[in-house]
Amino acid sequence: MIPRECRRLVEVDFPVAEVSRHASREKSIQHGHPSTLHRWWARRPLASCRAVLLGLLLPDPCDPLCPEWFKQKARRLIMRVRCVGEDSESLRRALLGFIADFSRWENSADPVFLGVARGLVQAAYPDSPPLVVDPFAGGGSIPLEALRVGCEAFGSDLNPVACLILKVLLEYIPRYGRDRLRIPTANGGREEVDGLAEAVRRVGTLVNARVERELAEFYPPDPDGAIPIAYLWARTVRCEAPNCGAEIPLARSFWLSKRAGRRWALRYRVERPKGRPPEVVFEVFQPKTEADVPKGTVSRGNATCPACETVLRVERVRAQLVQQRGGADVAFDEKGQRIGGARLLAVVTLRPGEQGRHYRLPTERDYEAAWKAQQRLADVIGKWKRGGKKGLCPVPDEPLPFVSGVFNASLYGMRTWGDLFTARQKLTLVTLTHVVRELPASVPEAVRLAMALAVNKCADYLSSLCFWNVSLEKSTQTFPRQVLPIVWDFVEACGSSGGAPLADQIGWIARVVDTWPGSPAGRVQIADATELPLPRSAASIWFTDPPYYDAVPYADLSDFFFVWLKRMLVGHPLLRDPFDPANPLTPKERELCQMARLDPGRNAHKGQVFFEEGMARAFSEGRRVLRDDGIGTVIFAHKNPEGWEAFLSGLIRGGWTVTASWPITTERWVRLRARNSAALAASVHMVIRPRPKDAPAGDWSKVLRELRRRVGGWMDRFQREGIRGADLVFACTARAMEIFSRYSRVETGDGRRVTLAEFLERVWEAVRRAALQQVLAAADGARALEDDARLMAMFLWTLQRKATSGYALAHDVAHRFAQPLGIRLPEWEGRVIETKNGVVRLLTIRERARVLFGRKGADIVAHRIEGTTPGTAELKVARGATTLDRVHTAMILQAAGRTNAVQAMIRSEVERGPDFLRLANALSALYPRGSEERRLVEAILVAAPR
Repeated sequence: MIPRECRRLVEVDFPVAEVSRHASREKSIQHGHPSTLHRWWARRPLASCRAVLLGLLLPDPCDPLCPEWFKQKARRLIMRVRCVGEDSESLRRALLGFIADFSRWENSADPVFLGVARGLVQAAYPDSPPLVVDPFAGGGSIPLEALRVGCEAFGSDLNPVACLILKVLLEYIPRYGRDRLRIPTANGGREEVDGLAEAVRRVGTLVNARVERELAEFYPPDPDGAIPIAYLWARTVRCEAPNCGAEIPLARSFWLSKRAGRRWALRYRVERPKGRPPEVVFEVFQPKTEADVPKGTVSRGNATCPACETVLRVERVRAQLVQQRGGADVAFDEKGQRIGGARLLAVVTLRPGEQGRHYRLPTERDYEAAWKAQQRLADVIGKWKRGGKKGLCPVPDEPLPFVSGVFNASLYGMRTWGDLFTARQKLTLVTLTHVVRELPASVPEAVRLAMALAVNKCADYLSSLCFWNVSLEKSTQTFPRQVLPIVWDFVEACGSSGGAPLADQIGWIARVVDTWPGSPAGRVQIADATELPLPRSAASIWFTDPPYYDAVPYADLSDFFFVWLKRMLVGHPLLRDPFDPANPLTPKERELCQMARLDPGRNAHKGQVFFEEGMARAFSEGRRVLRDDGIGTVIFAHKNPEGWEAFLSGLIRGGWTVTASWPITTERWVRLRARNSAALAASVHMVIRPRPKDAPAGDWSKVLRELRRRVGGWMDRFQREGIRGADLVFACTARAMEIFSRYSRVETGDGRRVTLAEFLERVWEAVRRAALQQVLAAADGARALEDDARLMAMFLWTLQRKATSGYALAHDVAHRFAQPLGIRLPEWEGRVIETKNGVVRLLTIRERARVLFGRKGADIVAHRIEGTTPGTAELKVARGATTLDRVHTAMILQAAGRTNAVQAMIRSEVERGPDFLRLANALSALYPRGSEERRLVEAILVAAPR
């Protein structure tokens, strides 16, 4: 075995840049990737999990305690894929290179790479495979990669939906992926097929055929043979202006397709029939320019009437939609004639023998199909009521919560989970759940669960919160982000052959099964991370990705899927709250998320203290189940220092010490959260070991000296690896924990105990100081930046807060700072600073817009920031620019929503040299936390190429 004192490879070095590249790219990989099995939020990339896991499992060959037998076996194995010298340093480099190469998706199932990885693990653990434990397993990335490299894996989660995903991914796919399975046939017989993937395809074909028969009249083809694949709807409200009363279709945009050569849109005219309210009449056309397409009717919740241009305020829009229970359904009279509710704007079709999508206006046949679906759904619910309401209501009637900033659909009248769907969508999902529930007993459990996951994937595409992507000409899912907002104009999607999209989803699941290279099965159990069903000292590796404070309300989000699962898999042991049998939804009370801010009504008690204490118990439990010679890793990513403090406090109280940490870029800039925000791109992977019981007390002065000595090196290393902005600050924060957490406590000279919060403040101060040094006098021969950048850096370093009038210093103070740097304040008057009444003030970002773009350009930016006009085409830099000018230009463009311009500018600046990113990195550390300037500069750093 590896000696306990021997350092693991990940504790000394890690290929951050290479693994980051593969991890961020992985989000664009679809076919066969395990993430396509079922939706789970904030799932970690397999690439980073695989790489870190190997680094944890393998000893560092340069460590004096590394067994010689391991080095000999490792050298023989690694020579299958790369050259390696005879010395230990060469072997270390070769192992790190292999980890980087193996993190590439295309190599993850390659027999040669797989054989080397499993051989290395066996060399490190010759007696028996090591057990990897993940108590917050979620989507299963960590335990799945443990199985891939030859470990035993235990994955648990408190959430039933997560556990069902884990059951299929970690147990059923490895166990039955290559086995022969007996399944029913269409004529009532049974047949034997090769492997789980083929069984899923065959049973899926039977289920799909039955569902298509039952739903055929509700998804009719066009008379000319064209197949509708999407119905584009808008919720509607009535104009409340006197003498108007027109119906307002709530549409963000009237574009249908923006594909090159296939640009389609809607335009309208207003007809004014005598004695009736005005009517909006649409037509489909091919616009030549953006200006040809009319503006949308809704912005920030306010609706503009197309007939009289009166603005209906958001409060009135909300009140009218509440009366319609969200407004996703059409209102019909007793004869089936539309009288209100959702309005069908256009229908997307596929024509036999023709390429591309086609767009047409709705017909009476389209509305008739929707009316029939309402009638049939009423019959289904009526039958359930007449039968004494036995069992669950066919349509989910569990309450839909309001979660600030996450779930706002309930504000518009959607009170239950069923209200998120149109009548036809509800009927489709009710039919699907019924057919899966009634599958013959001869269907293997693995196939049955795969069918349930396929239906859930259908639900993700079958809600009134999906919208039409005009650039890709396809429907989005309900969860492109981890929120449930109101969607004004939504898409009712069908499968590629019309009807329910079940066949498409079955194909995705079968490809996941096909892609898995084979392994022993893992173990899955629903469990609280603070009370694991494992004996003491069972695990060799404790590797987990816990909730990120208040970032993702997993339990509330997963209820979207849970309500359908429990109607398909009635009585399944995983689909329950093990701590509250009366709870009809997923467990909330024990979930380790800070929910007091998001949902104070239900979760006022789940604040920072709740999260911190819960994490401390989970870390303590991790220590209990870990072997004496074991090691762990915990992942965290949050841009709120409060979240970091609570998380790190739990780690220290749980008895762990940080021995290394690596920021790995796991997100792409194009993801929705990053486009207009400073969302983090990197996740910090902290390597941890149990802190010795006899750990000494630390001296505060020595801790501070070590911190100041090392922080510059951390920043240099991580910046070379492409880590920037807020990611860089928090990466250094995690590294600093190596110093603080090694002690049982840290004390000042007079015996006062230093708190974690106090230490973290010193860490952020040290990072700011190092950032300032980068601006004032760059190291390694790089030139210092221009005077305006150095002046701004000095201001921000001195203040670290923002007054209502901006950043300001007394003139004498500013002069004393500027003079030693050779900066003459008058040269920057009106360009960067303004001096009045003995006070020097930095110009605000809007004032800088006037300097850079002129008055007209500044007005355009101001209007765009305020949301009053979308136009920024006239923005042009007014004169030659310094590095600070160019950084501020990018920030202004970011604020104005010019994301393409920001990307183009960053590419140009990277080609120009390092100064732009060097200054942007420094400013991201120097601007005060929570300031708009810091948000903007972090957002442009997220967009920078890695």
